[in-house]
Amino acid sequence: MTFKQEIERRRTLAVIAHPDAGKTTLTEKLLLFGGAIHIAGAVKSNKILKPATSDFMEIERQRGISVSTSVMTFEYCDRKINILDTPGHEDFAEDTYRTLTAVDSVIIVIDGAKGVELQTRRLMEVCRMRNTPVIVFINKLDRESKDPFDLLDEIEKELKINVVPLSWPIGDGASFKGVYNRFEKKLQLFYSVNKQKSDAGILEIIDLKSDEAVTALGEANKRLQDDLEIIETVYPEFDKTEYDAGKLAPVFFGSAVNNFGVRELLNCFVEIAPYPQKSITDTREISPFESKLTGFVFKIHANLDPNHRDRIAFLKICSGVFERNKPYFHVASKKQIRFSSPNTFLADKKSIVDKSFPGDIVGLHDTGTFKIGDTLTEGEILNFKGIPNFSPELFRYIENADPMKSKQLAKGIDQLMDEGVAQLFTLKINNRKIIGCLGMLQFDVIQYRLEHEYGAKCKYEPIALYKACWFESDDKNQLDNFMTRKYHNIALDKYGRNVYLADSAYALKMAEDKFNKIKFHFTSEMTSVSYE
Repeated sequence: MTFKQEIERRRTLAVIAHPDAGKTTLTEKLLLFGGAIHIAGAVKSNKILKPATSDFMEIERQRGISVSTSVMTFEYCDRKINILDTPGHEDFAEDTYRTLTAVDSVIIVIDGAKGVELQTRRLMEVCRMRNTPVIVFINKLDRESKDPFDLLDEIEKELKINVVPLSWPIGDGASFKGVYNRFEKKLQLFYSVNKQKSDAGILEIIDLKSDEAVTALGEANKRLQDDLEIIETVYPEFDKTEYDAGKLAPVFFGSAVNNFGVRELLNCFVEIAPYPQKSITDTREISPFESKLTGFVFKIHANLDPNHRDRIAFLKICSGVFERNKPYFHVASKKQIRFSSPNTFLADKKSIVDKSFPGDIVGLHDTGTFKIGDTLTEGEILNFKGIPNFSPELFRYIENADPMKSKQLAKGIDQLMDEGVAQLFTLKINNRKIIGCLGMLQFDVIQYRLEHEYGAKCKYEPIALYKACWFESDDKNQLDNFMTRKYHNIALDKYGRNVYLADSAYALKMAEDKFNKIKFHFTSEMTSVSYE
């Protein structure tokens, strides 16, 4: 297979949703239909059912939520699919936002009963900023749901995107019979109750007006015919160009937990989703078809295998071919590094890969060399743009609860902060360490992982802060004056950058007004800043 063919057969996507919309369940069923697993797992902790493949961390299995992005790769219909299952909970949104920089398309999962929710709108905003192509899967049709036309109107209004239904549900709740696949022009009715395996019974009918269809649908036949007429009149034909531009969202209906509508979604996805696209750097655009390798680290995960205390940097390949044991230029350290055991993934299960192509996600064993935003090239100095680091709004002093484990605590905090789960600030006045998060649940996750992965215990103490912001200025006198006056509120982040910890909205507004030659930043872009 040629280099061009390898690129064009790849599909790299993120599955995103508001919490409890069924995102991880859908991911599990995509893996099931893709042949990557043979029995689908359960999201909630269950002694009988196999746990979800993507929720491999113990805390995820206990709480029934995703707290970290999982990477899974499988082959389907001669396409290589890289799925990134993201956290839905808003407390872990930063991980999701960074993941969206590494994908070429997105599947948004919406609960059919609840419709568009807050976190769904926020995630759609990020997709819109990057013009990312979006497919919508309306889930949980096995329960009483909103009217399908009302849901389509809600998606257009709330997510500000045009829609075209490529499948259509036949009933909902107890009357849910299946879907009409508008993309493939097939009626697909479901009669199996086996939820964990992919060989669920499906009755396919091509001719909606046939006696077989009338008999199978009963009274629902007339309603389906009427709905399809309305769809043909009201909604546009599917336009691949509009979809690629992020302006038109195909919509599918189904029930992921019951396997209904998932295969239809997957079959359409592999046909219409884009292969790897151009990437933006601080110097130029990168085409995936360039022969020389470029790629960036969008995620770091410590203790992926707790037995080996390993640390993995996730590299999105943007151009060229990544080859095992070949040296590559690490822009931040200005050093050549070779990798003897790069990995591909099925969540926490790794396998060594010899060659990887644009669109692939490669796991690199890391001893502390990488940070999020780092770039690998074959010698060219460039940094990929758009990998965000957000200003936290919740703060706690972090203290050692076990003096005998101070080294373990320091190592644990250092590695978890590298993952981007939270941010560490060290006050200049007394060197006290402060953890800053976007959500309260992150504090619990940090405490849990420090104890169970590093054998260290921490305790938190309250601190009244409003916002953390990075600052800079070309006016040295005003900068020095600000640093002197606000010394009690100045800290260093993990990379030695100055941060102002404002204790109230009023204090921040006064600082911005009085020191008008200082620029205050509420996000910092994570790029390959030199470590020297």
